[in-house]
Parts: sequence; C-alpha cells; structure tokens
Amino acid sequence: MRLTPPTKAVFWISVILTVVALLGALGVVAALAPYATWLAIAGAAILLAGNALKGF
Repeated sequence: MRLTPPTKAVFWISVILTVVALLGALGVVAALAPYATWLAIAGAAILLAGNALKGF
C-alpha cells in the first residue's frame, strides 16, 4: 500500500474536528462533551482516508 499526502482541505477538516473534540473534552464547549470521542475518531479517520486513498 502506497501512502499519499492528503489534500489541504482534508488535512484542515481533520485538524478542525480534532480541535473541536479537544475543546469538548476539556469542557470549553460543554455541548460537545458527549461527542468529543466520536469527533476525535472522525478526525483521525478522515486523515487516515486522506493518506490511504489517492486523490482524497
């Protein structure tokens, strides 16, 4: 399997999801606290897909 760099859009979407998850986990945005784990997993999955799939 060859890995390719993700596009800039995919990278920034994953960064934003991860930061939002961190804010939820720390309690800065209390409404997102129950979803913090899923947001972090989604950010990691998107970044993983961007690396594994060519052109994504």
